[in-house]
Amino acid sequence: MEIKSLGYRTDLLLLELSGSQVQDAGEYVVIRTPANPAYWWGNFLLYRSIFAAGDVKSRLETYRAEFPAAKHVAFGIDSVDGEIGAEDELAAAGFTVDRSVVMTASQVVAPRRPNEESTYRFLTSDDDWGQLTQLGLATASMKVDDGYVEFTRRRDAAHRALVEAGHGKWFGAFDGDRLQSSLGLMFDGKGVARFQHVQTHPDDRNRGIASTLVHHASTYGLTDGGARTLVMVADPEYLAIRLYRALGFDDTETQLQFTLPPAS
Repeated sequence: MEIKSLGYRTDLLLLELSGSQVQDAGEYVVIRTPANPAYWWGNFLLYRSIFAAGDVKSRLETYRAEFPAAKHVAFGIDSVDGEIGAEDELAAAGFTVDRSVVMTASQVVAPRRPNEESTYRFLTSDDDWGQLTQLGLATASMKVDDGYVEFTRRRDAAHRALVEAGHGKWFGAFDGDRLQSSLGLMFDGKGVARFQHVQTHPDDRNRGIASTLVHHASTYGLTDGGARTLVMVADPEYLAIRLYRALGFDDTETQLQFTLPPAS
């Protein structure tokens, strides 16, 4: 199956490794994650073309047919240039449009002000992984209800399974035994390594911890990990993108995501 977008290509690789189902339906690709049906970006349709006039209605009908029990709707476009098409129709239907920057690096530079107080290591113990879930809840941008807690628990269980199967590593910055910041780095076995979920506890931000952790993981990926290309997907409006650029990551393409959340 050919996927043009480096962002989606690595997304789908990791989803498949985690047990998601990926089906090529011609005009679009269906991605299902039966183990976590509330995971929006584990249950979505990836279209091969932009939205032409009238496509929002027809694609909504297709989504409902493919995911009759889903409370959310999620679409992607397999492109690299950020072109959407009928964006006015998406807005009228209530969709949120997210434009992320897919960044790449083949070498990295050390942060100007590294944090040398924290300890940087792999997550290994049950306590480490339990803290990862708590960190995910503490950094959530959405309302943390019972459903979100269960989604986070299942997502982190999938991450741990990937690590334990040998597909990557999960890194943490620790103050003693307390997890301050974390990220995943997964490998495709062909020279590409994809970062996942860089997050730092609100109490530990603006101390150089995240930049030091990203540099630590990047160095591992390009040496012991055997990667030639590192891939990071970032929000262009969030300050972290400046951190990644300062470490040597370059903007490579735009990844488009469209979501219609569950009705409240």
